[in-house]
Amino acid sequence: MKRILAAFILVAGCAATDGAPAAPEQYQSLAAPTPEGVALVIRSDSDGQNVTAKVGTRIAVELVGVPTAGYMWTPVETPAFLEAAGEYGGPTSTAQSEPGFAGGNHWEAFLFKVTGAGEGVLKFEQRRPFDPAEEPAAAAFSVYLFAEE
Repeated sequence: MKRILAAFILVAGCAATDGAPAAPEQYQSLAAPTPEGVALVIRSDSDGQNVTAKVGTRIAVELVGVPTAGYMWTPVETPAFLEAAGEYGGPTSTAQSEPGFAGGNHWEAFLFKVTGAGEGVLKFEQRRPFDPAEEPAAAAFSVYLFAEE
């Protein structure tokens, strides 16, 4: 009797999933929308790399953070040949627009215009503005940027 019951449970458990279509993904990931006129997008997978841009180019740096917990990305080192041109942010999942949803990761994007030739480090740190200045950053991101005519 125990074997029959065990076999029945095993078959019933398999029958519930065998051949059944997978449940559709209810929520989708959202990427940062690239504004019109931006010719170069630098994302987190470029951390520590060399990046080249032409003078006059508009660039966007897109990083994912947790601003809902206070962790904000901030540029802490910017080459003189870059001019800040704005910033924007938004949710990383369609779930975040559901009523009652709280928290979660968000992307933060920073726009710059390359105003001259040169080279230098573009560095961001993620930290909470209310933490003591001597506390280390929660995360860091940097690229070595070459700007050429």
